[in-house]
Amino acid sequence: MKITRWLVLAGVIAAGYGGYRMLPAWYNPFTPLMLNDPPGLITRWKLKAITDEQCQALLAEANQQKLISTRSVAPGGGACPLTDVVQVSDFGAVKLSNRFLASCRLALGSALFVEQQVKPLSRQMWHSEVTRIDHLGSFACRNIYHRADGPLSEHATASALDISGFRLANGQHISVLKGWQQPQTQPFLKALLEKSCQYYGNGLGPDYNAAHANHFHLGMRGYGLCR
Repeated sequence: MKITRWLVLAGVIAAGYGGYRMLPAWYNPFTPLMLNDPPGLITRWKLKAITDEQCQALLAEANQQKLISTRSVAPGGGACPLTDVVQVSDFGAVKLSNRFLASCRLALGSALFVEQQVKPLSRQMWHSEVTRIDHLGSFACRNIYHRADGPLSEHATASALDISGFRLANGQHISVLKGWQQPQTQPFLKALLEKSCQYYGNGLGPDYNAAHANHFHLGMRGYGLCR
């Protein structure tokens, strides 16, 4: 009887292992992250779990595919020393109001967010391409909300980007500050903030508090809290 139970258990394990081996790569949490992996919980987990070396390799590949343009930045010292950061110039055809510093994971997650969500949602909802993303910056050596006794902000490690608006090929400018309350533009902005959870650890917008009335804070800390 014991032998039979062990045979059954072995069969179940073998079947499970075989099923795991047959999973598509993007559903398999043990296969490396790829740039064309669709958004979802597994992809977000992989983005969170990648090593520095894996991130740098994927970011180099994203540069080759013109999903993003970055250049390496020398490590900095001071009160908020920076390591493993790049300067982001654009997201391919989508330009930026200014270049910004980003950790490798922030740069990579942002490139995927723009390619897989910002651009498709713009085409779907506005029938126009996004041509520029306006932002308020990424790196700032400070504590959260500038509190003297608070923990370091994600901005202190260049691990968060504050996006303030989007400009489209049809000439439309959609700002977070004005567009969040307008019936025509609110669905687009809310959809983007909701989708950001698939790439960032946290996404904070105007409904979170007054400090975020004019921008989306998209940071790598946490596990997908967007509000």
